[in-house]
Amino acid sequence: MDLEKLLAEYAGMMAYIVGGILRDPQETEECLGEIRLKLTEGQAAYDSGRGTEAAWLTAVCRNAALDRLRRRKRRREEPLPETMAGGPGPEELLLERERAEALRKALLTLSDRERRLFYRKYYYLQPTAQLAAELGLTERAVEGKLYRIRKKLQKQLGGERP
Repeated sequence: MDLEKLLAEYAGMMAYIVGGILRDPQETEECLGEIRLKLTEGQAAYDSGRGTEAAWLTAVCRNAALDRLRRRKRRREEPLPETMAGGPGPEELLLERERAEALRKALLTLSDRERRLFYRKYYYLQPTAQLAAELGLTERAVEGKLYRIRKKLQKQLGGERP
């Protein structure tokens, strides 16, 4: 893998992901610089057995942006949510893995369009207004689609009885 070529090829995607989470152009640029440094120093290693280069780079960008967001909140001395404050025990980790696997399987039952919308809203944390503008829909229509997707997933995961 040629890292420089990969970074050049996915520069736009990286900026899109980080910018959607941080929403501050200066912070976005700083975070992208941190990501490039982290990648060139080999702190984040690509494992071809776990997915594509694009998926790996997406995860690295998302995680770096979320880390920066957490650091910003700490600087403001805002308390972190309980789930982020302490490390979970072994039982919680096992339950988390089981829930994640169940969610992954439920997501596979969605159409590609529904799955992409779900990921953009809840994984990449893109605002509804941005999704509506890019999809050519009203915010209300996007919210309706997301509601129906959540209901479908809830039913798949056993949270709603028919």
